[in-house]
Amino acid sequence: MIALPLTLAILTSLVALIWFTRHLMIWREKRAGQILTVDSPGPPEAPPKVSVMVAAKDEADCIEPCVRTLLGQDYPNFEMVVCNDRSTDATADIVERVAAEDPRLRLVNITDLPDGWCGKNNAMQTGIATTDGEWICMTDADCRQLSSRTLSVAMQYAQDTGADLLSVLPRLEMKSFWENVVQPVCSGVMMIWFPPDKVNSPNYANAYANGAFILLHRQAYEAIGTHEAVKDRLNEDMHMARLVKEAGRKLRVIRSQDLYLVRMYTSFRQIIRGWSRIFYGTFGTLKRLTVSLLVMLVMGVLPYMTAGLGLAGVAAGGGLTWAWTWAAAAGLAASAMQLSVIWRFYRLIGARADLFWTYPIGCGVTLWTLVGSLRKLFGGKVVWKSTGYNAAR
Repeated sequence: MIALPLTLAILTSLVALIWFTRHLMIWREKRAGQILTVDSPGPPEAPPKVSVMVAAKDEADCIEPCVRTLLGQDYPNFEMVVCNDRSTDATADIVERVAAEDPRLRLVNITDLPDGWCGKNNAMQTGIATTDGEWICMTDADCRQLSSRTLSVAMQYAQDTGADLLSVLPRLEMKSFWENVVQPVCSGVMMIWFPPDKVNSPNYANAYANGAFILLHRQAYEAIGTHEAVKDRLNEDMHMARLVKEAGRKLRVIRSQDLYLVRMYTSFRQIIRGWSRIFYGTFGTLKRLTVSLLVMLVMGVLPYMTAGLGLAGVAAGGGLTWAWTWAAAAGLAASAMQLSVIWRFYRLIGARADLFWTYPIGCGVTLWTLVGSLRKLFGGKVVWKSTGYNAAR
């Protein structure tokens, strides 16, 4: 019986140590990490033409603020296309009304989805083919610009760093309890696999991009095979980033502050379905999804389980009290270290730091979404924007 408390104590002590190293990572990011702000330089002296692309399917509730805040950018040389992907609501009417006020905006209507294509990928491919910008800026209809300088500072940073693909990370708008509890935890899972320092280094294969804002040189876009190369991928942003890096071109990801925001999901059900799709589309293999599940269990749940079992063992008394005391101490220490890291991490990414204590709840929900992603590997469909796609491949 002594093996159980000793194993828990040793393993949880290691978990506490790992959480401590996360404090060091946050300290390093705050000290040396780069971030784009409204005060960042830009636009370039000779601004290249940018084709701003928005894919929209049934986005009547959010398309107008998206379009108007993009048209309000101070970048002096851009065109804008909204790719209306088979919408059945007033999306097209709204865009046409705004386009009548500003000649930089055009509407491209997509009426059919070819076999083997995902809707967004087909919409972007169709729309981009009508443009001639040296750079392509891809964004989502649920994004809203907070600053008129987003495009200017992004273009300047892309040129300064020699990036072929630049992804500017958004600020997440999270209003409901479940948004604030679950989404920061899910975002943390992505960082396990795609730490920014490795993504930005040519020495590592890690490749990441967030489709909320991607600035891509057209030459690089064509070199990787355009959206044709990722036509059946649900998370085309991640796969395009991978192709860019595999082609030996430069990939950059950078955080932003007060440039733009996106509200990904508004209900608990949307959060579960959305992140399950993201995890499946991003990882897509039994190995990666299983490892992610195990990491969440060990790093997120084990400290509390060890603390609870340890305290119960101490209360029961007997000859193993010393071992259970060690386990309880390790569990409590790891839990405290975890929550202190989460408090700092939430402050770093602009999440509700006062909800740091909900991290174990968020872990539980995130585990459920990972299980849902695993189930998709063995058949069924992924439904996104009212279109079903075969999950197993």
